[in-house]
Amino acid sequence: MKKIATILVILISLSACKTPEARRPISASSGSFIDQSVERNKKLNAQEHTLIKSIMEADNSLEYIASPNGFWYAYETKIDVQAITPNFGDIVNFDYDVKTLNGDTIYSEEQLKTQNYAMDQQELFSGLREGLKLMKAGETVTFLFPSQKAYGYYGDTKNIGTSVPLICRVTVNTITQKESN
Repeated sequence: MKKIATILVILISLSACKTPEARRPISASSGSFIDQSVERNKKLNAQEHTLIKSIMEADNSLEYIASPNGFWYAYETKIDVQAITPNFGDIVNFDYDVKTLNGDTIYSEEQLKTQNYAMDQQELFSGLREGLKLMKAGETVTFLFPSQKAYGYYGDTKNIGTSVPLICRVTVNTITQKESN
């Protein structure tokens, strides 16, 4: 009797199951918020690019290069000999500072201290991560980062606010290549 009851419960359970139906949204969005956001970001990006270009034009001491990654950089100290640039997993030892585009210091080298960064394996804002990949040990580079390549909309939740473009002066001290197994 227990077997028959168990079989009946299983059969009823299986027959009661049906495939879930997708629920329709209560209200449909027109996408106007997204469109407004895109337009706002395009304007912000254009304003930042104009400001960065004026800084580059005013600074005759450095020759700035446009990165394909959306930022600009200039070598203060360039190593012309054949030397390695960091790859995935390499440890980059570097010093840097962070300033606003008008030159106000946000973080000094002393505040940030010397950094050891495992390339592409640790958290670092995208512009600086991509910039370090261009550098060799012994080089000093000034980077001009629009806000989307720096800390973006959220800032760093401390001293860098929303949508702040940055100037970073970076010196790579050493590059230790990852040991291959």
